[in-house]
Amino acid sequence: MAFMLLAGVNFALYFLLWKKRSPDVLWLDLEVRVYFFLMAGAVLLVALFLLAHGVYPSFLESLRHAAFSVVSVATTTGFATVDYAQWPIFAPVLMLFLCSFATCAGSTGGGIKLIRSLLLLKQAKRELTRIVHPRAVVPVTLGGAVVPNQVLMSVLAFMLFYGSTMVVVSMLLMFSGLDLVSATTATIACINNTGPGLGQVGPAGNYQGLSDFQTWVCTFAMLLGRLEMLSVLVLFTPTFWRR
Repeated sequence: MAFMLLAGVNFALYFLLWKKRSPDVLWLDLEVRVYFFLMAGAVLLVALFLLAHGVYPSFLESLRHAAFSVVSVATTTGFATVDYAQWPIFAPVLMLFLCSFATCAGSTGGGIKLIRSLLLLKQAKRELTRIVHPRAVVPVTLGGAVVPNQVLMSVLAFMLFYGSTMVVVSMLLMFSGLDLVSATTATIACINNTGPGLGQVGPAGNYQGLSDFQTWVCTFAMLLGRLEMLSVLVLFTPTFWRR
């Protein structure tokens, strides 16, 4: 669990940590602080949820299973020590939700990365302020620096493609005969490069039962997710091939 957590942090910060010999490099980074608080909160929430539903007899056992499963799925590592698909549905769905954004930029994790999520939240907050004060100048800042609007537009465009790809891949898998739970969670797992989903592709199952068409769709989804999506989709635009 420790190494999975460490792999979800921006690797460039480890270089700065080694260079400056100060842990403040990590703590002063907003993305890292949110990352560790998010992980700790999710682990505690799932552990209490499992205990309340009687899945495990003691809090320590609930905490142990919840900690490994949440960290593994949220960091898109994909290991499983228990069949968490048998847990009450809230827990596995929460873990798959986390794998979509919980890791930091520059880490080994997949998904949209936590920094994009933070920028989206800050942009949403700015728009709410603008509704109340239309003439207010409210820059989006991160780490004390103003984020250019071009960066925010790039994040919004990425999120549009990310959401659209999720819908298209899920619909293709369902069109080919895969059930709703397996199709949607396989899409999430493949695009975020997590591994197991739920249903037919859950932690106690695998992707062997998929048809050839479904396998190719999932393969393309994994490629899109691992290569940050836009760098692949741009190959399908006419502008890219014009001199």
